[in-house]
Amino acid sequence: MTDEAIETSAAPQGPTVADPVGGLLAALDLTDTGARTSEDIFTGPSQWTAHGRVFGGQVLAQSLIAASRTVETDRPAHSLHGYFLRPGDVALPITFSVDRIHDGRSFSTRRTQAYQNGLPIFSMIASFQTDDPGIDHQIDMPDNVPDPESLPSIAETLGHIEHPIAQNWAYARPFDIRHVGQPIYVSADSARVERQAIWMKALRPLPDEPILHRAAMAYASDYALLEPIFRRHGLAWMTPGLKSASLDHAMWWHRPGRADEWFLYVQESPSAQGGRGLATGRMYSRDGVLLATVAQEGTIRVPR
Repeated sequence: MTDEAIETSAAPQGPTVADPVGGLLAALDLTDTGARTSEDIFTGPSQWTAHGRVFGGQVLAQSLIAASRTVETDRPAHSLHGYFLRPGDVALPITFSVDRIHDGRSFSTRRTQAYQNGLPIFSMIASFQTDDPGIDHQIDMPDNVPDPESLPSIAETLGHIEHPIAQNWAYARPFDIRHVGQPIYVSADSARVERQAIWMKALRPLPDEPILHRAAMAYASDYALLEPIFRRHGLAWMTPGLKSASLDHAMWWHRPGRADEWFLYVQESPSAQGGRGLATGRMYSRDGVLLATVAQEGTIRVPR
């Protein structure tokens, strides 16, 4: 939801994460409270982060899981549109209310609101559809992309930095993240381009539940999506005083895929203005199938 630059000032030391994927699965294993008003109510935990605010990908994925619990399993999620309203507190659990807006012959629509302390921190509408035949095409995956095994992992890139945020990113994330080209964690990219590509996959196999893989992809989709904006303007995560925050997030799933197999996340930024930047992304399976498309706008505050 909110990302901060890796600053040299003291940051709180967090817990050691022995199994990041287990933490992801625990976060997505929502509790059905049994409460019913006009909505379905679920609760879920918050994962620790070094800056104390709930990771946007976490609440995004949890909100999708909550909505899916109220839809028949033959209707997978095909899109979501959400707004980050307030920073979430990692010390508090999250309550999710799901409004069953509509069930048609082919589509179901749900609204999920995520709350802490009685206030909404995230609001999302998601749509689900039966598997229907129809026209089919896709934009092809870029050519000549290096294999993920030939690229350094985030642990290899940041693991030597003795700072809580760097250590959290290196060892506590449930995804193996490998940049095609120079990462911009520590230093900026001199090329000043508004695009990048990243290989990603869960650190270990996930259960064979299609909605879980779509939720895990939603979780991962919030990693690094604003980085093409940083690249275009010569910024790195370690730029002193840099602050960024996700404002909204949209995602469309096109075809089935697995989050525990390598997928290529191709990202670009078409525009930045007024203290905001827009970024889009496409997720491809290793064999070139377009799995999902993502869009996000965020605030980018650069020190003068």
